[in-house]
Amino acid sequence: MGVLRSTQSLQAEVDELRAELLASGGGVHGPAGGWRRRSDAKRAPGADDAGGAEARAVCVTGGISFVGFAVVDRLLRHGYTVRLALETQEDMDKLREMEMFGEDGRDGVWTVMANVMDPESLRRAFDGCAGVFHTSAFVDPGGMSGYSKHMARLEAQAAERVIEACVSTESVRKCVFTSSLLACVWRQNYPHDRRFPTIIDENCWSDESFCRDNKLWFALGKTAAEKAAWRAARGRDLKLVTICPALVTGPGFRRRNSTASIAYLKGARAMLADGLLATANVETVAEAHVRAYEAMGDNTAGGRYICYDYVVERPEEFAELERQLGLPGGAAAAQSAAGDRPARFELCKRKLARLMSSRRRCTYDTYYSVAFD
Repeated sequence: MGVLRSTQSLQAEVDELRAELLASGGGVHGPAGGWRRRSDAKRAPGADDAGGAEARAVCVTGGISFVGFAVVDRLLRHGYTVRLALETQEDMDKLREMEMFGEDGRDGVWTVMANVMDPESLRRAFDGCAGVFHTSAFVDPGGMSGYSKHMARLEAQAAERVIEACVSTESVRKCVFTSSLLACVWRQNYPHDRRFPTIIDENCWSDESFCRDNKLWFALGKTAAEKAAWRAARGRDLKLVTICPALVTGPGFRRRNSTASIAYLKGARAMLADGLLATANVETVAEAHVRAYEAMGDNTAGGRYICYDYVVERPEEFAELERQLGLPGGAAAAQSAAGDRPARFELCKRKLARLMSSRRRCTYDTYYSVAFD
């Protein structure tokens, strides 16, 4: 979803994205930095083959965001044709400046303008695609919070309209929806005297009242949006999966995902103390999206998937994360937040691990501790 940026900020982001593309020249990208589909692109056994080209066509909202960009790249590596649903002329201009592709369709990527609050424009964007990846999200470039109560309401409305557009578009059969781990972890009235940590898995939902009372607007928006998506899809002819990633990191996250990261980290000291502060490399998140989509074809994927690579436990790691994002704090504050008591909770990603293990282990797995970027 569109945000206002300064000319210098936009140019810096364009330069960084172009550098990423050029650095990937040995993969699906050609020497000019454009997206390319490899002739030997992988096709998973669970991928849809019926319907020919249409079954391999998907639409991605927010495709030039940090997560969306990685999802598009991963889809192309898997042999999909991708339609980018762009919201603003600024997004289109950014793509042209990056020279990511030439004529529409030449490199397996098409563009279309679509407003996530306008169901008709969404239907036009989705028409002819077998699946939709909804990675778009509201962000606010102003202020430390990066997110507001109003945006939480808008995000829930947008989620409902995206799902309604999927349902009413004849070609669309599947949707992968990007949610957040924050939609799972914020609860009240957990027992404090349990002998063992409480497991946080896909059955857990954040308490919207708790988020509202504590002004955790980003968590509220993600929780309300995911619930709205599930309500809209219930009993309809649409397969829906939601991916709930932790704080998304990886190369370039400080610049390209700083607003969402700052919003995510509101309440981070409490998450650190409770064992709930985790990170997910953007490549892991992208692969989870594509793997879930392909497994939906043979009904081996469904429901929610918690996605993370690393749980931040040491105060110095948290302090480094804050420093990289330009947040106030420091080691002393982080040490105070961590405290001495054992964590009350334990994150569980076994469901996603089972899904990912059905493919060979990806070669991009990287251990991120203090050096998140």
